Amino acid sequence: MTARLNLDADSVGRDLAALVLTVVELLRQLTERQALRRVDAGELTEEQVERVGTTLMLLDDRMGQLREHFGLRPEDLNLDLGPLGSLLPLDS
Repeated sequence: MTARLNLDADSVGRDLAALVLTVVELLRQLTERQALRRVDAGELTEEQVERVGTTLMLLDDRMGQLREHFGLRPEDLNLDLGPLGSLLPLDS
């Protein structure tokens, strides 16, 4: 017996977008934390701090636009890893 998958192009596209945006959000959060550590350690010039801050704000805005376009909420990007907890911090 052959099992058939009934795939809806819209749901596949939305699920793929959610997966890609989840990876981007994880990378954004990791980059933000690293930038904060470097700022706290005094490793960045004022110009670099300004550039990083602007870039992270623009990325956050674009992520919001993409979530809206695909009908996703921020919590839709947080994968449940079972006993390990959630992928993204709950306060993000």
